Amino acid sequence: MIVSIHINNQNYKIDSTNPLDISIPLNFSGEQPIAYGVERATSKPCEAENLIGDTRRGGSCNFEEYEFIPHCNGTHTECVGHITHERISVHDCLRDAFVPATLISLESESANQTDETYAVNLDAQDKLITKRAIENALKNGSENFLQALIIRTLPNDKSKLTRNYTEMPSPFFSTEAIKFIAEKGIKHLLVDMPSIDRTFDEGKLSNHRVFWNVEPGSFQLSEQSFPDNTITEMIFVPDEIKDGTYLLNLQIAAFAADASPSRPILFKVFD
Repeated sequence: MIVSIHINNQNYKIDSTNPLDISIPLNFSGEQPIAYGVERATSKPCEAENLIGDTRRGGSCNFEEYEFIPHCNGTHTECVGHITHERISVHDCLRDAFVPATLISLESESANQTDETYAVNLDAQDKLITKRAIENALKNGSENFLQALIIRTLPNDKSKLTRNYTEMPSPFFSTEAIKFIAEKGIKHLLVDMPSIDRTFDEGKLSNHRVFWNVEPGSFQLSEQSFPDNTITEMIFVPDEIKDGTYLLNLQIAAFAADASPSRPILFKVFD
């Protein structure tokens, strides 16, 4: 079905029969991505006396208990409740059903080859996503499609589907890059890394605070904070999905929590 959409006095179309899934399915019994050295996500049949939730073991149906950490075990969307004392829910923060979005692909830069900065001292092996790279990628883009920004890092390969990020640290954003993104009014940031911050950053989560406009070191919202902004991490964008403009449907589980497993779906936009 071809659907017409109207954005800032301009008309566009999408093909609703051609969704592009950029989530990483969480395979409880196979390979999966892991961040921060946590245990892998697991599942097991529920058991109670003679009742067992596994048809292969004589049960009448399958029903399982799952154990996982959304922030570490696959594609997830988080809200400002990730860094506040107040228990703010991503279910309450994410109100946008369909979001005009732009997909860009970027190479990271060695920390010692850029003058951009970060909240803690950087090592020579640190790789940064820079403001300069984002500006260059967006210079010919449409302002109508900057409610969400999707960033694919290069090189891009399928190891991201099963990578252990403790053994293979990912790039992260410079402070200048996240300030630029926030100043552009981008509400939803989607990335193919486990965090927009450095894995070991002394607990500062400085980029998260910049994106949500929360003061450094603070665990409280202010009137100037952006509580409706979301960050989606550990996506995977296959190479056949080209850079450009999309309509994003950001699907989450109805979790009353700061983060939820998520399934971002893209629809290519055309005139």
